[in-house]
Amino acid sequence: MSHGKSQDELTQLAEEALRAQPGCETARVPAVAALPDAQIGRNWEIPNVVLGDSLISDVDRAVLSVHRQLGRKFHLV
Repeated sequence: MSHGKSQDELTQLAEEALRAQPGCETARVPAVAALPDAQIGRNWEIPNVVLGDSLISDVDRAVLSVHRQLGRKFHLV
């Protein structure tokens, strides 16, 4: 069972989780976006990330990990 979060709440959670990943301390998540035709569960994505000083390879790996982890816990309402 996942918990519903607003776009702002979910964006904040995703950014905090991303910045906690190794090498991603300066990365930023401007917003999460709803996936079309998805009703529950992983019904959102992280379409863009501002890298800051982080390497794109670190951020790519971290985004996948964060989405998988948070997607099990939260859905976008």
